[in-house]
Amino acid sequence: MNNQNHRRIVVVGAGWAGLGAAYHLATQGYEVTLLEAGAYPGGLVAGWQTAGGRSLEAGIHGFWYPYRNIFSLVDRLGLKPFTPWTRSTQYSPAGIEAISPIFQDLPRLPMPLGTFAYPKFPRLPFWDRLSAFPLVQALLDFDNSDEAWRRYDDMSARELFRQYGASERLYRDAFEPMLLVGLFAPGEQCSAAAALGMLYYFILAHQNNFDVVWCRGTVGEMIFRPWCDRIEQAGGKILTQRRVTDIRLDESGQANAVVCGDEIFEADAVIFSVGITGLQNIVRSSSNLKQRPEFTNVMNLGAVDVLATRLWLDRKIPIPNPSNACFGFHPTTGWTFFDLNTLHDAYQDESGTVVEADFYHANQMLPLDDADIVAMVQKDLATCIPEFRDARVVDFGIVRLPRAVTHFAPGSYRYLLHGTTSIPNLYMSGDWIVNRQGSWSQEKAYVTGLEAANRAIAQLGFGNPAPIIPVEPDEPHIQLGRSLNRWIERTLPNPVKLADFFQDGNANSEAIDLIA
Repeated sequence: MNNQNHRRIVVVGAGWAGLGAAYHLATQGYEVTLLEAGAYPGGLVAGWQTAGGRSLEAGIHGFWYPYRNIFSLVDRLGLKPFTPWTRSTQYSPAGIEAISPIFQDLPRLPMPLGTFAYPKFPRLPFWDRLSAFPLVQALLDFDNSDEAWRRYDDMSARELFRQYGASERLYRDAFEPMLLVGLFAPGEQCSAAAALGMLYYFILAHQNNFDVVWCRGTVGEMIFRPWCDRIEQAGGKILTQRRVTDIRLDESGQANAVVCGDEIFEADAVIFSVGITGLQNIVRSSSNLKQRPEFTNVMNLGAVDVLATRLWLDRKIPIPNPSNACFGFHPTTGWTFFDLNTLHDAYQDESGTVVEADFYHANQMLPLDDADIVAMVQKDLATCIPEFRDARVVDFGIVRLPRAVTHFAPGSYRYLLHGTTSIPNLYMSGDWIVNRQGSWSQEKAYVTGLEAANRAIAQLGFGNPAPIIPVEPDEPHIQLGRSLNRWIERTLPNPVKLADFFQDGNANSEAIDLIA
């Protein structure tokens, strides 16, 4: 189908997924219209300015070593937006809990030995760390297949770690903090399947995977703005403040237009690149989508509140590492803080300290007044680094983000959408869409945007598909372990699991304490 009249594609949502789909399709000669509900393209990573002209964004976003497709995109765009690789520190109210090195600077060990050996845990006993060993069997068993997701999704991450014998202290001081800043919720509210997928991708698949860089300014300014320029140069249209209210279908059940109130955008294919909350809002108003169970079932999914804060202080405060994760300060809430004097070019010569503190699963914080939030942030920072206590806040920015990020709750997998839908030419993309490539977060959003573009190209029969870089293959011993695990599952009627020796996590923890 090479007719020019069949090249109109409407993309809804201008985050990583939507921009990725729109950019590739525009370069292939399609007539692309990108609709964004907000005032700026970028979704959650769009930046804006305070009344005083200072830059803000909806939280700081890291770019981890396995983000191969995003790094490739940035290179093709000719951009240099990233810091060098950084070290990180983990704090609790008791002090420093962990210090992570730059893993690629160290001799490469078979995984998960590098993750076990190289970080410094000044307070976590060796025997507690050793209690993580039985979890290797669950990691081998979870291969990101549909069967694996269904097998583990009804269980909470807290149940998983208890069942596999992780000590209570290991869970409290290591695993739950990872969940709070990786899946944005405490372990009892996280799917075990999502926990295994996230932990494996970011931490356990390969030694270098936990290495991270940051944007040297807002992502909106340094990546999305020049990327949008390239989309428009290729002929794409980007329209902001367009809230989708319906999808129009023809007599064959295919989408032929996207409706935004009184505006109608004709389309030969449609790509949705919105988050869960955005799609739920569309379903509520759409006479066509609310007739389809796959879309009404999305109403069963949840999203997590985020609070992003930025403080400008009257003095320079030494912060040992530029990125830091924190736990134990507020029940069910994790948070991070960042030294923007080190990370952002604009603040390197600032006379005072500029620090970002972002809180996840922050529903109890969003109703607070600005003054109470600023006081809370400064108190928490001072618990980590006492010099913050006597500093004066000269300016601040606060961004409240209700229902902002995906909540992978136990049992949620059955309600997640796939890349294709019951509407033949309506495709889905985003970090919450089911796919098998194996990436997470921003990288997954971008990859699913490319996958959606490729599906539209296959349908309309014009242009070349976008190349997608696969995740790095499992290390040989992991491949062997997974093959052996599958053979055992097929061959033995009642295969023994390491977890069978660690059914009582509390008892295991007590035994470890006695040994220690």
